[in-house]
Order: sequence, then C-alpha cells, then structure tokens
Amino acid sequence: MEAAAPEFAAVVRERFGAYRHHVLATLRKDGAPRLTGLEADFRHGELWLGLMTGSRKARDLRRDPRFSLHANPGGGTDLSGGDVRVAGRAVEETDRGLKARYAAVVRPPEPFHLFRAELTEVVRTSVEPPFMKLEVWRPGRPLRTIRRTSEDPRLLEG
Repeated sequence: MEAAAPEFAAVVRERFGAYRHHVLATLRKDGAPRLTGLEADFRHGELWLGLMTGSRKARDLRRDPRFSLHANPGGGTDLSGGDVRVAGRAVEETDRGLKARYAAVVRPPEPFHLFRAELTEVVRTSVEPPFMKLEVWRPGRPLRTIRRTSEDPRLLEG
C-alpha cells in the first residue's frame, strides 16, 4: 500500500498511531465473529499483531487467518482523521530473530505470538462537506474514492 498510495498509507498509519488499542475481529471455530482489543504496530512497512500465547484471538487466527482491524476512534465525536479499518490475513511469524527484534522494541509479555498482516483491503471513511467520503485500497488496484451525499445516497465516484 505504501508504494501504491503513499499519502493514503501515511493517513492510515497516523490514524492507527493516535491510540495504542484498537478492535480486532477474528472468526471463532463456529464462524461467528469475535471482537477483542489489540495493540497493533506498524514497523518497517508492515502491520504487526502481537498476541498473548494461548489467547482465543491467537487460536482464531491460527485456525482461520482472516481478520479485520478497526482503528480506535477515540473519545467524543471528532473523527477529523477519519475512521479507518483494515482487513486481511494474519501470517504467523516464527523466526526467533525477528520475534526478538520485535520484543526488544515493543516489549510484549512473553511468550507471545507474532502475526504479520497481509492486507486485502483498507478503508477510510471521512466527511468532506457536503459528502461522506470513502477511500478504498486493495492490492493491485488504484486507490478508489467514493463520495456520497445525504440528499442523493447513490455513490458518486471520483
């Protein structure tokens, strides 16, 4: 995403960087969604998910790597940075050297699972009066901008 849409990637990183805790959606064994809190971390152009060993969300991701992560909207109603969510597949990293480098900086409780996010979609929703603006990025496609008004709820491309 950083190579394809660098300004958009910077806005997404900034939105996630505004708060430590975000909301992770995983899939339970029966297919139902599980929502839990999570600290996500952008490092070296990648999104990392560090999870406690044996946690339900770690077990969910090991069984079915699909996830969605919603950036913490913060307090109040000010979403001046937009509302951001990402979705993708979580790939567990088992390389001890990589995990040690991550732990040296982030200092998670050990032992821990470390997952690298392979993003399949990034969406930012914001207000650009008189429009609601959606920016959607998917790998291999250009950034798409959609604007919608309350008077005419049909989507306006461009």
